[in-house]
Amino acid sequence: MTKSAMVMAAGLGTRMRPLTDHLPKPLVMLGGKPLIDYTLDRLAAAGVGRIIVNVHYLPDQIEAYLVQHSDDFEIVISDERALLLETGGGLIKARSHLCEDPFFCVNSDNIWTENGPPALERLTAAWDAEKMDALLLLVRQEQAHHHGGAGDFFLHANGQIERRGERARAPFIYTGVQLISHRLLRDPPEGPFSTNILWTRAILEDRLYAIEHDGEWFDIGRPEAIAPTEARLSSLAALDNG
Repeated sequence: MTKSAMVMAAGLGTRMRPLTDHLPKPLVMLGGKPLIDYTLDRLAAAGVGRIIVNVHYLPDQIEAYLVQHSDDFEIVISDERALLLETGGGLIKARSHLCEDPFFCVNSDNIWTENGPPALERLTAAWDAEKMDALLLLVRQEQAHHHGGAGDFFLHANGQIERRGERARAPFIYTGVQLISHRLLRDPPEGPFSTNILWTRAILEDRLYAIEHDGEWFDIGRPEAIAPTEARLSSLAALDNG
């Protein structure tokens, strides 16, 4: 299993205001701990020992918080203070620190449950370097909480994916979790850009794949998602303990 990961933590958290007026979104509390800890807990459980965290908005707070995780991970900060590079540009800036191939890339506000083997282990088991540039974790619309979008992808039987395009809806949502080869990052644009640009090329080359997540997934995009997510997680924990 890959031992390194990129954690995306540089966003402005605009939709989470007013909670993010003076606090970076990764440090917003849910269920008694910061959002970023849900991501870090998953990575630690998967045996990841090295994480690269990009920072831009209120970066000093994130850096100071990560000190308490220094016994769990080797932590490298990818500093985007001068310019927010978006998801693709952030990966390019950090890639010299991402020594492994493939490596995980996970959003810092990801919360999900699991009904079987851990999602990160499933991604690793499904990885095929001969045919993949990236392997995404997708979740069905009905398993996604607080997500109002029309869906992102169609997932074919062979694991390749297709964008929703002009269609009204697509059954699968991208969870913010993926396994990436450095091949995906070749010949990138300069400056800020979205990972979608790299995905589009991989789709055209038949090298973008996905697996379906087998649990629930929570989109913590707005303050009003916090209380119902806490209630659902408590309910599931009670069932597990019962």
